[in-house]
Amino acid sequence: MSDSLIGIKVGMTQRFDSQGNVVSVTVIKAGPCVVTQRKTKEKDGYDAVQVGFVEGKKIKAVTHAMEGHFRKAGVPPAGILREFQYLNLADLKVGDQLLVGSLFKENDVVKVSGISKGHGFAGVVKRHGFRGGRATHGSMFHRAPGSIGASAFPSRVLPGMRAAGRMGNEKVTIRGLRVVAVDIENHLLLVNGVIPGRRGGYVIVSK
Repeated sequence: MSDSLIGIKVGMTQRFDSQGNVVSVTVIKAGPCVVTQRKTKEKDGYDAVQVGFVEGKKIKAVTHAMEGHFRKAGVPPAGILREFQYLNLADLKVGDQLLVGSLFKENDVVKVSGISKGHGFAGVVKRHGFRGGRATHGSMFHRAPGSIGASAFPSRVLPGMRAAGRMGNEKVTIRGLRVVAVDIENHLLLVNGVIPGRRGGYVIVSK
């Protein structure tokens, strides 16, 4: 994975491009992030850096082990940690800050990963877009899935059958998003299009 940042989904808004067209954008508070640990091939078996997201508020419920981990790095506790392999990996040291202005610029193409909104237990009409049966009186087949397997052969429900179940709350990655603007002062990244997750949810922005 190339240059990446941890961020928070702020919400959606609109902007006008140079031709006067309305462009839907998602606002992401990307960083600032701080390097909390260096992973080396000699010690850990691979080269990477552990990065924490600085939220500007006190993080509660930090375990003693993690509290010692942050104290050793000399950084404040972070609510989320991730590991990345940056292009300038050899130049990064523990305590270095990673800012949105140094990693991204306008018209960059990025991908955004996050946890999609959870919808709880959902039926096949909502979860998979099944049409359902007739909505007339007495049909008894309004939103049912229909037949899910044959009784003679193979006399079982085949794996992968689309059925009712938990909907959402899964990792989703949206690729090919274009960076519309970068607000260096406020650590904001504006990307064209929608990204997964609710407002206030954590996301990973990568080139």
